[in-house]
Amino acid sequence: MSDGMNLSDWSRQLAELGMLREYEPMARHTTLCVGGPARWYFRPADREALARAVRLCPADMSILPLGRGSNMLVPDGGLDTLVIDVSELNTLIFDGCHVHAGAGVRMSRFARQCAEHGLSGCEFLATVPGAMGGGVAMNAGAFAQQLSDTLVTAEVLLRNGEFLTLDAEQLCMSYRHSELPGQCVVVEAEFRLTPDHPDQIRERMRTMRSRRGGTQPLSLPNCGSVFKNPPGDHAARLIEAAGLKGFAIGGARISEQHANFIVNASEASSADIVALIERAKREVKLQFDIDLEPEVRMVGEWL
Repeated sequence: MSDGMNLSDWSRQLAELGMLREYEPMARHTTLCVGGPARWYFRPADREALARAVRLCPADMSILPLGRGSNMLVPDGGLDTLVIDVSELNTLIFDGCHVHAGAGVRMSRFARQCAEHGLSGCEFLATVPGAMGGGVAMNAGAFAQQLSDTLVTAEVLLRNGEFLTLDAEQLCMSYRHSELPGQCVVVEAEFRLTPDHPDQIRERMRTMRSRRGGTQPLSLPNCGSVFKNPPGDHAARLIEAAGLKGFAIGGARISEQHANFIVNASEASSADIVALIERAKREVKLQFDIDLEPEVRMVGEWL
């Protein structure tokens, strides 16, 4: 521990700002239900507690923001880092056609509340797992739409403990990508939506959910789409054409229902899932000369 503070002092001060656990199993906090323990797991009580905690955090300790863990793969050996659970940052404020959502707001809840207020533009989020902070960080999308279509600003907490509001243009958002400052935490996002009748918005959401439910293995632990779609094609089509639909390694399996999903079928390890990712990349490259790029984030250190 550096910065003139010993471990017990630091952990005691953090515990006063929220919930702090040591060696917390990350399998409890990822939708794939895999991953070893985080050295420190912290859930701040509110945004000010978050800012104070980040200021307390030694410069040589990395931080990892966590929403629902829906697009994250954690090594079996765990994380030597401070995981920051933003679930308490769940405010949702409506101001005309503008909506402010905290980083911990689930994207499905955001979509439902927007429908209640007669605001259209984010119906697709009803089908996207995860929370708003992660959605901004990866420019979440579905059905040919993405958050950057309606995002106005994103407020982030910098590594030095200062808040900064960035215009959407400053994030240089593209397909499943946002350029955020290093080691920052998304705190809040502002969206500009379009008025529409709530019944019409809800009907579009029902249609999207029905399409998703009929084509994706939502009954088993998964992380959503594993690979980004290459230009002009679909990762699922390529993986299926490579003969890998239903292929399994250990407790992990490429879904028979949707080949761009890897499911935790039976106590899978992170290593099982990574092995499947590498097998799919290798076979698609060999058979079609296409490089698949993972959409799931592999965090921490991997051998």
